[in-house]
Amino acid sequence: MKSENDFSQGSVARNIIELALPMTIAQLINVLYNVVDRIYIGRIPGDGKVALTGLGLTFPIITIITAFANLIGMGGTPLSSIERGKGNNEKAEKIMSNSFTMLLILGIVLTIVGLLVKKPILYLFGASDITFPYADSYISIYLLGTIFVMMNLGLNSYINAQGFAKIGMLSVALGAVINLVLDPIFIYILEMGVSGAAWATVISQFCSCIWILRFLTGKQTILKLRKKDMKLDSKIVKRILGLGSSGFVMAITNSSVQVVCNATLSVFGGDLYIGVMTVINSIREIVMMPVQGITSGAQPVMSYNYGAKAYKRVITGIKFSTIVCVVYATLAWMMVHFFGSFFIKIFNNESDLVKVAVPALATYFFGFFMMSFQFAGQSTFVALGKSKQAVFFSIFRKVIIVVPLTILLPRMGYGVTGVFMAEPISNFIGGIACYVTMLLTVGRRLKMEMTKVN
Repeated sequence: MKSENDFSQGSVARNIIELALPMTIAQLINVLYNVVDRIYIGRIPGDGKVALTGLGLTFPIITIITAFANLIGMGGTPLSSIERGKGNNEKAEKIMSNSFTMLLILGIVLTIVGLLVKKPILYLFGASDITFPYADSYISIYLLGTIFVMMNLGLNSYINAQGFAKIGMLSVALGAVINLVLDPIFIYILEMGVSGAAWATVISQFCSCIWILRFLTGKQTILKLRKKDMKLDSKIVKRILGLGSSGFVMAITNSSVQVVCNATLSVFGGDLYIGVMTVINSIREIVMMPVQGITSGAQPVMSYNYGAKAYKRVITGIKFSTIVCVVYATLAWMMVHFFGSFFIKIFNNESDLVKVAVPALATYFFGFFMMSFQFAGQSTFVALGKSKQAVFFSIFRKVIIVVPLTILLPRMGYGVTGVFMAEPISNFIGGIACYVTMLLTVGRRLKMEMTKVN
């Protein structure tokens, strides 16, 4: 099993694809947790549009939970892969077990804090007296499953990083299938509405969590969760937090953008446009999954080879993942541009929403392929343990570009259209800046190291 998962052997492209395909499917399935909820909720007779808007108001909170899971998962797995590349599996296991403890502690803290501050937070995020009850019903129950969400997102990456991408895919698929079955039963048959969707999600996340823990403590895994390694080591904790801060900042900045967008749209467009943004975010999550799958699949391969000092293979991994992502994103942009109405009607087919959502979608996705350069550059920094650069470009695109533009453009005469313009502008500026910097720093350093080795 260890030889089969040696990323320093065989074709780099094949290693990445073998990880990326099941990881892409897994991430796509993972998105279905929330997307399926939105589809069912958006079609609740009479209340669908308002309920969908209420659900959209919970996205920043859900994104914050994801951010903390990324802080640990994306921080620990590259470090673990580098150690495994060096042949130091004991150190790799200690990193993973420390991550488990950190995820458990953070899950408990986030649950308590979330339940205490949910009401003022939802109103701060743009809720009205009409949409608050729907948002509150969903998030109050969702927060009860925070620990399961944290474990799923944070630990499943360790399964993928060891080369067991199919097992990682099944971990997510198990919960998604349960969620898909329970949603219509709870929402429609039992008439639980938004609360039913939340309970379906919590139950399905619990089942996935049990599956992941059983695998990582079983015989098939290369790296095993061990009780003796769960005691927190301050040096390991600092390294995990340092490298994971990139994924954390990226998710937190996404949350801040969602908050600013909802707040701005509530002023310039009202609840209808918050519903439109909810639909667009749902489409974006689905469309960008292959890009995330490729870059996520490339990370363990690059980390492992970096640890093994196989620098030429790292460079090959960067080139391959970039080309595949750009080609896919270009095709995806064309699909969304020409068939925007079809994608929107999956979630809600009310004429007033569709009418304003189609042009908004076209604006939001303009130049979508440029986002690939941001992801490719970002994932390379993370894979090689370059946390400072990764964090900077997470902040640069969202906080320095998107947030100010979201606030300023509507007030410069563009109205609600200005909110949707901010994303493509940031993709062009942020994508170019991140990727060029990666080539000039990491790319040059790898070529120098490769020359020394040869």
